[in-house]
Amino acid sequence: QVQLVESGGGLVQAGGSLRLSCAASGSIFSINAMGWYRQAPGKQRELVATITLLGSTNYADSVKDRFSISREKNTVNLQMNSLKPEDSAVYYCNADVTMIQGGLGDYWGQGTQVTVSS
Repeated sequence: QVQLVESGGGLVQAGGSLRLSCAASGSIFSINAMGWYRQAPGKQRELVATITLLGSTNYADSVKDRFSISREKNTVNLQMNSLKPEDSAVYYCNADVTMIQGGLGDYWGQGTQVTVSS
């Protein structure tokens, strides 16, 4: 099994910054990709940013030039700058994992709330 533990959410004023972190642990041989997704009330979960094992990144158009994803071993960080009220959502960490015992797994964190006030 794999556990993802997120931290760093909270309340911030528009224009402010927050940094989210997610640490993966468990029966991990390698993490092929990690990413952040978010879900606002009444909306579907959407991709925010992802980063692969080789460091390739992908961002939603709505966060390009404001958010930056980075990775250190089994931890992924999301630096969020110039936050807007529409960035308010529950942010979920995701990891695509090759297990020690073989096979692949897709895991999610419990979510962390980000609220941006206007």
